[in-house]
Amino acid sequence: MPVLVAVVLVVAGCAAAATRLRVAAPVLLVVVGALAGLVPGVPLVEVEPDWVLLGVLPPLLYSAAVAMPATSFRRELRTISGLSVTLVVVSSLLLGLFFSAALGLDLGWAVALGAIVSPTDAVATAIARRAGVPARVLTLLEGESLLNDATALVLLRSAVAGAGAAVSVGAVALDFVLAVAFAVVIGVVVGRTMLAVRARVADPTVTTLLSFTVPFLAALPAEAVDASGLVAAVVAGLVTGHRAPRVLTPRDRVSDALSWRTVELALEGAVFLVMGLQLEALVVDVRAQHGSLHLVLGVAAVGLALTVAVRAAYVVLLLRSARRRVRHSAERSAWLDEVEQRVERRVQHLPADGDTRAVRRVERFRARVRQARHDLDYVLDERLGPREGVVIVWAGMRGAISLAAAQTLPASTPDRPVLVLVAFTLAGGSLLLQGLTLPALARRLARPATADDRASRTRARMHALLDEVAAREGQDAPRVQVLRAQRTALLDALEEGALDPDAVGHALDVLDAEESGLELRGEGLRTS
Repeated sequence: MPVLVAVVLVVAGCAAAATRLRVAAPVLLVVVGALAGLVPGVPLVEVEPDWVLLGVLPPLLYSAAVAMPATSFRRELRTISGLSVTLVVVSSLLLGLFFSAALGLDLGWAVALGAIVSPTDAVATAIARRAGVPARVLTLLEGESLLNDATALVLLRSAVAGAGAAVSVGAVALDFVLAVAFAVVIGVVVGRTMLAVRARVADPTVTTLLSFTVPFLAALPAEAVDASGLVAAVVAGLVTGHRAPRVLTPRDRVSDALSWRTVELALEGAVFLVMGLQLEALVVDVRAQHGSLHLVLGVAAVGLALTVAVRAAYVVLLLRSARRRVRHSAERSAWLDEVEQRVERRVQHLPADGDTRAVRRVERFRARVRQARHDLDYVLDERLGPREGVVIVWAGMRGAISLAAAQTLPASTPDRPVLVLVAFTLAGGSLLLQGLTLPALARRLARPATADDRASRTRARMHALLDEVAAREGQDAPRVQVLRAQRTALLDALEEGALDPDAVGHALDVLDAEESGLELRGEGLRTS
């Protein structure tokens, strides 16, 4: 118990100090942990890898997925899939070839090490957000960090199996597809079911308590059928984040937001602190076996450079694809204009008392056309150029998942302490080097004028929509009724892609807080 209290106090202290020092809290926690590990009398901290992979990562990824706007994820699904699957696979193979040559490992074990250090850490998103990078870059970084952990762990499992027996590429690919497919199904079922259950609970405290079970209800069954528990937790989070504003009460959502923020801080902080504390033990093990750290440091340094180089090469291809998408969107815009005109002519010819089903079909089609128009505007307005590409490359830092994955290596792994220390050194070096320099780089490459103009236009459209809804409800309408109508209008506009997700999220928070206050004062309407 004293150790747990000490960890919580250190995490809280570092989080507060990080804000003043303008550095990411995980970076500070790793440094503090490493220094604390050198102090005589500090106990050796050993954490079971399964506790991290099944006890810590599912709630962290679930929480991040809940906060991920579904519209942004849908728009960038292809790019996110490339970063979280294709890039991880390519990085794992190329790093595996290097580790095999540098450490004299069998290719299977070398690829396993490559898979361990291939996924990026979500801490980059928090750093980039504070530095004011464009919303589209944040979406890519968030989406990548949600899914690439699962890709790396499936590759790691296959590589370890292949180190002892012949495993075909087809078998690995099939294993990955099945693991993801089953995980998606389980995540959707758990997410929708738990939302339905929580919607029937009147107490916000109980509702939030139930939300803490969702990532585990998704991850544990998925792991039991050899699917990806992390993907299941992510999918459950995406479903929850998309549907919760229409299903849960404002008091439920306010309670969830505050509670999950605290959980995130505690879990993520503890993981990075433990990373630092374990450094001394790893160094002692490697020195006892090899007498020197030169090989480990050299391999980790070259491996880190290789990860950045591979990521840079992939981002160059990504930017070329983004430019082609812009050209295609510009060409498609004219075609969409014609479609909109034909739809409007069709609407004008519908009889006033016509078939309601036909009217609904036309309205649904009009909504899809509007969504396509907003998607085109998004691609044309939020362009990815060299500046954004540099930020995406440098934000690909490694973190806690690499150390947790390294510790899942079997005890029979050749030179296991060396592999674990290489993973730690590479991940820790990446976190310190890239984490400390990313804010300055992002600010230097930012396009403030363009971002400010776009934000101003978004706020103007959103306020106009809110004013229109308030006027439609009338001055005599109860305030809660107006707030609910405004929330519905914002959610409808968000699903169509008409408004920026971050701006809508902030507006929804304001509406939730006001409605919760009215309900607490007894001025709310009774819901049936």
